[in-house]
Amino acid sequence: MRKYAYIRISSKDQIVDRQMIKMIEKGVDKDFIFVDKASGKDFDRPNYQFLKKILREGDLVYMDALDRLGRNYDLVIDEWKDITRRIGADIVVLENETLFDSRKFKAMGDHGKLMEDQFLSLLAYVADQERKKIKQRQAEGIAAAKEKGKHLGRPRIDLGTLENTQRKLLEENYLRWKSRQLSGVQFMKMLGLKKNVFYKILREYENNQDIRG
Repeated sequence: MRKYAYIRISSKDQIVDRQMIKMIEKGVDKDFIFVDKASGKDFDRPNYQFLKKILREGDLVYMDALDRLGRNYDLVIDEWKDITRRIGADIVVLENETLFDSRKFKAMGDHGKLMEDQFLSLLAYVADQERKKIKQRQAEGIAAAKEKGKHLGRPRIDLGTLENTQRKLLEENYLRWKSRQLSGVQFMKMLGLKKNVFYKILREYENNQDIRG
């Protein structure tokens, strides 16, 4: 039997250290801990799919919580059964270790399968409902922000939002850039702007000059 662990975090900003420590305490080698930074809505995750390919009958997979496996009700049940029944490996969910240890269900035969299905359906359903609540709260938050006229995403940068120093540098060096005494790359660095924003602001500046002229 070989011990593995699977860790999933839904955001790149989340830290895996807490889950890592738990897996190492369970005797899992660091080389056999698979981590995905991805949503739990589906199983299109590279490290999860690789783990399934190398799993063999009798192997053991630790997970911190059932929702680390996934948050889609139907898919979680399918994946659990695929690992424990088709491949023949076992899963232990540390958050509910006394209940969710597939080895215990296997030892109970057909009755164990029935109990496993019932408990798995219940917890997977809870995880799925939580995912839906999160999506609903996000949608409500976006709608509320739009009603208040807030811009979502990165702040917009245009001619009117430039700092005084940037505006002064633009005015002082525009003609140098136009006459090719100053390269576009140099001018961008000077203003601290990215390429697409830089040319957008220059177009605005030139349009303003035309209007004044």
